[in-house]
This record gives sequence, C-alpha cells and structure tokens, in this order.
Amino acid sequence: MTEKRKGARSIKDIPKDILEQLNRGDIESVNLTEWLAVDQRLLLENLLQQNHRTEYLKPIIEHVDQLKKQTVNTINETIGIGLLNLAAQNNDDDFLLKLSAHPADLVRCWAAYTIGRNNTLKIKEKLDRIQSFASDSHFGVREICWMAVRPDISRNLDESLSVLSEWTRHDNENVRRFASESTRPRGVWCEHISALKQNPGLGLEILEPLRSDFSRYVQDSVGNWLNDASKSQPEFVIEICDEWLRESPTKETQYIVKKALRTLKK
Repeated sequence: MTEKRKGARSIKDIPKDILEQLNRGDIESVNLTEWLAVDQRLLLENLLQQNHRTEYLKPIIEHVDQLKKQTVNTINETIGIGLLNLAAQNNDDDFLLKLSAHPADLVRCWAAYTIGRNNTLKIKEKLDRIQSFASDSHFGVREICWMAVRPDISRNLDESLSVLSEWTRHDNENVRRFASESTRPRGVWCEHISALKQNPGLGLEILEPLRSDFSRYVQDSVGNWLNDASKSQPEFVIEICDEWLRESPTKETQYIVKKALRTLKK
C-alpha cells in the first residue's frame, strides 16, 4: 500500500509535477491548499479532450468568464451546471455518469452539481443520487454535494427532513453528517433556511438520533447546527441541551452541548 501523499502548506510549494497531475485530473487534491490551486478551466479542458467533448468547452468557459465573483465555489457550480445543460441538450447521460466516478475530486464536485441543479429530478431522487457523494472519501466533494442540493432541501423542507432522518441511522459517518450539515439553519457559504431559524424544532427528527453519535465529524456538525439555532432561538437550544444532558449523559453528548452553547456562554 502506497503511503498517502502529504500536501504542501502553500500553493507556491506544490511540486510542478503534482500540479500538472491535478490539472490533468490524474489525481485528487489531498488538502485545501491543493484544492484551491487547481486551475478548473484547464482541468475542464483536459477532461473534455480526454472524453472527446471539446465542443462543450467554449460555452462553459464563457459562462465562467461572465461571473461577477470568481471563487472556487462559483466556478465549480458554473462548470457543473454547464456540463448538465450541454449533456441534456445532447442526450449525453453516459458522460455525466463518468464524471461521478472520476479520479479528480473537483470533477466529482461538478458531477454533484449535475444532480443538485437538475430540475427534472424531484427532491427524493436528488437526495438518493447525492448520497454516494455524501459518502465520498474526499472532503471537498462532501462539502460541495450538500451545497448542491441545499436550495432544494430548503424549498422542500418537510420531505427533505423526512428522507434525511433515515440517513441518521446510516453506517457511514459521512452520510450521517450530511443529514445534519445540509440542514443547518444558517450554514456556511450558503443561504439560511428561515423556517429552521424561526422553528428549529423541525430539525429534531435529524438531531435526536445523532445526539450521542460516536463520530467527532458528526458531533461537530450537530453542535454547529444547534449553535446556528441559538442565534435566533436561544431558549430552545438551552432547553434541548439540558434535556440531552439529563437523558444522555455521555461524553459525546457533552461535547455536542458545549459546542452548541459556545455563543451563549460568552
């Protein structure tokens, strides 16, 4: 078994051959520095050449160039939507399937958007299809995939919470974490879900099964979910935390509660 590559701390320190492999889509990034260093335009060009789809390049790059704010996330989303639209126009589902199993993490991120922004899919189908991205081994894919479906989760909140409540019993901690992270009332880099800010009790069908989860990754998300809620409904969060500590006095629950109440304790 080969030893896992350690990524550079700064973009200028990434070896030239590693950056070339990242931009060709031969390997995935191993840390945030590498993730930010990938030239998504070049990666897209290489992907399309490798798959004989070069006619897709120009229209997608034109949309990217028109972006007012060009960040890794906005470029990622724009490329994903561009690939979705062109594949739909050309009945090219086979190409989209290739993207979701691609070795490059950023290509799998684009693939997540081809599901999340596909308006022909109902929310249950979107969530079913996004689950493999939620369990992805790469941190970037796991973050992008919940952002890709969050607008739909917000618009179809009751049904989404019902589906995601079943994910809280999944064997994979990444899938359990998705259930919590994708429904955070405030969230990070995304629009807030006003219904959950006003009435965070709606989210208890997801939070309750995770209140003593053994995974620190899940615990952090649940604690952050409740911390989000504490900014608009502090009494609710204090009450829930008190109840959890009474009924589930484990070290896992104690960690979640401490994280949940960190803003209120200041």
